[in-house]
Amino acid sequence: MKNIYFQLTNVFLLVFLLAAAVARGQNEQNEIVINPTIRMGLTPPIPVSLEGFSGEVAEVLRFDLYVQGFSFVAPDAAQYLISGSNAGNVQGRVTDRFSKNSLLARNYTGASLRREAHAFADDIVSAIRHEKGIALTKIAFKDEAPDGNGEIYVADFDGHNPQAVTHDGAIVAAPAWVPGRLALYYTSYKLGNPDIFYHDLTTGQRRAIARYSGLNSSAAVSPDGTRVAMILSKGGSPNVYVCNADGTGLKKLTTTSEDSSPCWSPDGQWICFATKINSRRLLAKVPAGGGEVQVVKTVGVSNPTEPDWSPDGKWIAFTSQMSEFDVCVVPAGGGNATILVRGEDPSWAPNSRTLIYARRTASYRYVLSLLDAPTKQVKDVARVSGSDSQPAWAR
Repeated sequence: MKNIYFQLTNVFLLVFLLAAAVARGQNEQNEIVINPTIRMGLTPPIPVSLEGFSGEVAEVLRFDLYVQGFSFVAPDAAQYLISGSNAGNVQGRVTDRFSKNSLLARNYTGASLRREAHAFADDIVSAIRHEKGIALTKIAFKDEAPDGNGEIYVADFDGHNPQAVTHDGAIVAAPAWVPGRLALYYTSYKLGNPDIFYHDLTTGQRRAIARYSGLNSSAAVSPDGTRVAMILSKGGSPNVYVCNADGTGLKKLTTTSEDSSPCWSPDGQWICFATKINSRRLLAKVPAGGGEVQVVKTVGVSNPTEPDWSPDGKWIAFTSQMSEFDVCVVPAGGGNATILVRGEDPSWAPNSRTLIYARRTASYRYVLSLLDAPTKQVKDVARVSGSDSQPAWAR
């Protein structure tokens, strides 16, 4: 009897294990596993369904989520179910299809439907990826007329609600945000020379902070807002300089050749820039307080320029000019570069995954586009009438 008991027990155990294995296999076939590892250009989007929204709200949600790494599928193929309505105001819910857990349920009031939809998109990103969304952020850019003159504009991140900052009818270039403030630095020929101006957007007041002979351009503000890196040619060759936010305390950092496009590391310790060394265009970095210039290798691509350091410190986006202009990324310490999309002059969003860049059209005008770097998903932003380029994302 004891042997029969053990045999029956083993049979029941075997049947239980087989049933568990089958159930696990079916679950693995159905459930969508989201890999948290971000690989630039190689990460699949997160599949979600979107139901109950219409018109502008549906359009806004699809745009905002697409450029942050989501794709839209039928409910039975989605990992997360997004539902709600926009009758009078936006009401939204997010549910995990497999666990049945409610991740988000909220009503949005007190703003336009468009702004409520942006707020809901940000909350979706926070609920699913535990990251801060970018739908309520701002961009700045240059809008250029056919005669070469232009104005500096600011707009919502998707290009809507554009507002002209300047009204000078002069050549302008390279707007740069002051972190955490509604203020910009930019270059303008308003006074007949390429000078750098500081412009407070809340008061409208502006002042020149660099009016040296020759070129004054490419202002880049330190993460704490107290210092500004720039390119000046007052000494002959264009080189990297740094000064206080008001233009005082000017210091020359480089003696290399044809320097351009400085940007700051998130900790404020380094300034990355494009330069020429031994007749080769390279990316390099220099300590913000002065010191030895170090090359940042971009293996696999050549002629790098226009770098921008991601806010999380992990990546440098840049333009590579080979047969065409391409937006690329490389680890911040240098290494193998990844080509992401045809375009130029990238600027990182605060989320360190979305980029805005300029794309040249068949008519040789520029439009601004948003790129989710991990998935390579791209959307054009709403445009002003001219040629829009040199974007900068507020952080």
